[in-house]
Amino acid sequence: MTVKTEDENPTAAVMIIGDEILSGRTQDTNVNTIAKFLGALGVDLVEVRMVHDVEAQVVRTLNELRTSVDYVFTTGGIGPTHDDITADCVANAFGVGIDERQDALDILLARYGGDANLLNPNSRRMARIPDGASLIVNPVSGAPGFQLENVFVMAGVPRIMAGMLNDLPHRLRHGQQVQSRTVKATYVPESLAADILKSLDAQYPDLSLGSYPFGIYPEEFGTQLVIRGRNADDLDAAFAALLAGLPPIVAQARQRYPDARFEEVVG
Repeated sequence: MTVKTEDENPTAAVMIIGDEILSGRTQDTNVNTIAKFLGALGVDLVEVRMVHDVEAQVVRTLNELRTSVDYVFTTGGIGPTHDDITADCVANAFGVGIDERQDALDILLARYGGDANLLNPNSRRMARIPDGASLIVNPVSGAPGFQLENVFVMAGVPRIMAGMLNDLPHRLRHGQQVQSRTVKATYVPESLAADILKSLDAQYPDLSLGSYPFGIYPEEFGTQLVIRGRNADDLDAAFAALLAGLPPIVAQARQRYPDARFEEVVG
């Protein structure tokens, strides 16, 4: 596992498991949810991988990720069907056993009013937990996720996964949140703004600068210019320099697009 000093933000990776994602049948939204969750805690999401429901691929990818970042979050593959193999893959990756566990089974039983007859063998598969793992509470549908060392295994259904995140903040080391400033430059092509961003990037190497075009001519279009970073003083200085440098750029854009303008995006 990567070791971080106290003044460095912890790092994380997300692993999306499921044939339905890679086939295009299901659109993933979990990465966005997890990224926002981690950003609020000061945990840097540095990598996302999507893999098939193939044991060798899941095990190999998980072992690569869990040794290169502080935390790995997986989604998908912990349900009751034949292709829900994530729990077994995690056990395999860590070299530990896996079996039905009473505390997980009790949670499932509680969802059925305590009647074990209502739990068929497929449902009971969701109570199989790798040895040494701690459960992650599922407030939506009951069936728990689990944590094994620095790996957090969660459901693929977005609403259930989001509910599981509520049980994680106290398990993570928090870092310094990244702040951002944004300018919306309407009718300003991305190419016109490229030079000022290049100049600011050289002056403030610890900040992250990006340009994100929106719309397509002849409809309203333009570029969102974003500066991100943890040092508030540098962020404010760079943003002030950006605002000061935009008027001549907008003036140039107005030669072709008379309605060219820019404004700070708040929130």
